[in-house]
This record gives sequence, structure tokens and C-alpha cells, in this order.
Amino acid sequence: MTSPHTTVVIEDDLDIRLLVTAVLESAGYVVHAAATGLDGIELVRRHDPVVTTLDVSMPGIDGFETARRIRAFSATRILMVSARADENEQRAGREAGADDYLTKPFRPRELRQRVTDLAHSVRD
Repeated sequence: MTSPHTTVVIEDDLDIRLLVTAVLESAGYVVHAAATGLDGIELVRRHDPVVTTLDVSMPGIDGFETARRIRAFSATRILMVSARADENEQRAGREAGADDYLTKPFRPRELRQRVTDLAHSVRD
């Protein structure tokens, strides 16, 4: 069963991973973080988060492939986070299973609001 207060953060950049974790923890979420797509998939499988934030550009499998693999077994809401604001990339993210897309750099307040909106959309 999906935990309404659990999130998974999949981000290879340590500074951004720590920032996202701090923002979500301050909003009351329990956060499990991973630096790779494969580790993130395992965290989603283990913790069944309400929302997963997912970087697009990662070594190994990228965010698109990670999203496809997560979608194969989970209904977690996926927020893709990328430095690229390209419309084609956003479309590819949605086709891979993302529910929303946030461009870096982002304001912590905007990240928190997007995650909260996605979390509430599961309950509505």
C-alpha cells in the first residue's frame, strides 16, 4: 500500500539530492534517496512512495528508462527534474510515465508545492 508521507528521490548530483531531501523532509515527508536509476527503482519497490522525484540525466540508465521500469510495477506519482526545458524532452518524460516535469534550477517552494500537489492527487 502506498505510504502518503513517503517519497523517493533519484538524483545523481549529491548537492541536488541533499537539497531535494531537505526540502521534502521539512514538508513532513519521509525521504529515501538514491544516486542511480537502478538503486532508485529498488527503493520504489521497497517503500512504495506516494511521489518519486527523478532526474533525467543520470549515468547508467537515464530518467526515461527509470520511469518506464517504475511504471511497470508502481503507481507512484513521478516528478521528473531536469536542467533541460526542451518541450520534446518533457513530452518524452510524460510518455515514459512522468506525471509532472520541473526544470532546474528550481525554487525549493515550487518543488515542495509540486510534490504536495502530486501526493494529494493520489488521494483525490
